[in-house]
Amino acid sequence: MFISVCDLFKIGIGPSSSHTMGPMVAASEFKGVLHDFIQQNRLGKSAHQFCVQATLRGSLAFTGSGHATDKAVILGLHGYLPHQLAQEDVDGLFATLKSKKALSWSDSELRVRFDPTSDVIFDYGEPLPEHPNGLQLSLLDTQGKVLLSKTYFSIGGGFIKTAEEFARGDTVVVTGTLPICEYPFSSAKEMLAMCEQSGLSIAQLKRANELSVYTEEELEHQLQNIWLAMKLCCENGLKTEGVLPGSLKVQRRAKRIYQVLQQNPERADSNDWLCAYAMAVNEENAAGHLVVTAPTNGAAGVIPAVLYYLVKHKRITGPEIHDYLLTAAAIGGIIKHRASISGAEVGCQGEVGSASAMAAAGVCAVLGGTPSQVENAAEIALEHHLGMTCDPVAGLVQVPCIERNGFGAIKAYAAASLALHGTGQHVMPLDSCIAAMKQTGLEMSVKFKETSLGGLAVSLVEC
Repeated sequence: MFISVCDLFKIGIGPSSSHTMGPMVAASEFKGVLHDFIQQNRLGKSAHQFCVQATLRGSLAFTGSGHATDKAVILGLHGYLPHQLAQEDVDGLFATLKSKKALSWSDSELRVRFDPTSDVIFDYGEPLPEHPNGLQLSLLDTQGKVLLSKTYFSIGGGFIKTAEEFARGDTVVVTGTLPICEYPFSSAKEMLAMCEQSGLSIAQLKRANELSVYTEEELEHQLQNIWLAMKLCCENGLKTEGVLPGSLKVQRRAKRIYQVLQQNPERADSNDWLCAYAMAVNEENAAGHLVVTAPTNGAAGVIPAVLYYLVKHKRITGPEIHDYLLTAAAIGGIIKHRASISGAEVGCQGEVGSASAMAAAGVCAVLGGTPSQVENAAEIALEHHLGMTCDPVAGLVQVPCIERNGFGAIKAYAAASLALHGTGQHVMPLDSCIAAMKQTGLEMSVKFKETSLGGLAVSLVEC
């Protein structure tokens, strides 16, 4: 099993990795498939008569508008990817693309009809069996006959899988081809055994595996870019005020909280700073701005907040920053491989819960924890998120998501502290906790898994 740190921490835009970034990547990929299909079947002369349709299924339909899924699909079908839009005026670009009513390719004269107002379809029926986040993309002729159809699933954290990959039983998402790793652990138990046998830390194991894909220089560059993007996102949120987009008209609060803490630092504790930093990131995410999946957008504030706190208040430096990210990614990879990081699949326990476990592991590692203590910290953090539902009000990644990231960061720091006070020996293994999270998610009602059909989402009466 290998999931790269660069795949878990992807630079892109908000508000959702599974509902915004994943569908955009899928739609962009389909545009390439569509071009090849038209060329191979010599349909170029009549292509302008055909049309493309995008059908959102399951959770993508129910919370698609609030999570900007329709916008993401439109951007993707025009060839854009999330990382290309991190510093762009997305709203302006979207308005331009929406008015075009056709897809085109820069290397040919091909044009295919695509009218976003009629060709993006929200299907509120039963979700597809493979995964709650389904996206069906099709090419239709003038009679409505389907000439080409491809089904994608956005499986959390910006990762996608096709129906064919599900049918083959593919379970691991990797960078390029599957590398031959020096330490191919797929569970926390295997990871700890390898640490003991090699004498290496978790970060060192993960680094060795990454070097099967990247050179040392490339890896350092990637890790630094991830940290700088997290830092920028946090600092952007700490200096921005106003109202977030959407029907709830949620006021940004991170800047005001941060200013109060700066004015009275003697009255502030770690909880205050962590909340301010995490909320700053998730307000940026809710605004659709630059964000890093960590491991998802809905949970994007936890890992950066804890890291930003360590840098600003504990004065950790470059190598420790990279060790934090590598350790967090090692834990995140295990969780994704053995369970899920998708809110639509297992609820928010898979998003904020996973992020908190990853952050707890990272902070425990850089504060001197042993591999066993690091594993213990991750387990403590995840354990105390079990059963957490994903019930965004009005389908927006705002309530309860923004505050929830603050509490996830606090739990992560507390979990690391508790683990550091122990020996690393504990009753509940991380692997067992991950299994419990997966089973809890499977048994959780679909109403509480990113559909806005239950919980807080139906408890607010709007006048």
